[in-house]
Amino acid sequence: MEFKDSQAIYLQIADYICEQVLLNKWQPEERIPSVRELAVQLEVNPNTVMRTCELLQQQEIIYNKRGIGYFISNDAVKKIRQFKKDSFITNELPSLFRSMYLLEIDIDELKPYYEKFKKSNFK
Repeated sequence: MEFKDSQAIYLQIADYICEQVLLNKWQPEERIPSVRELAVQLEVNPNTVMRTCELLQQQEIIYNKRGIGYFISNDAVKKIRQFKKDSFITNELPSLFRSMYLLEIDIDELKPYYEKFKKSNFK
């Protein structure tokens, strides 16, 4: 995984885990790879992955079965979407709207692009 300098690594790992769930690669109630497995796979320190798991557990996206590992929560998809929507609205949307304002782009001009992206199935 290629990490960006603009965001903490543990948050990027959280995004990766959430993306796996949203893409249906990891299903609700399914065990995710262990902290050590993820650390090896992503080439990071296990403490970094542990920090990610703690964050996702606080968000109730994953839960821990003591001695067995972390599992995807039943309503993880709903929680991830809400978490990501809130983050998008707070962190990214203001910048987008500012650019639209400066470039005099009306929201209606973006609809064809939105439809094109929707059809591309980002998978």
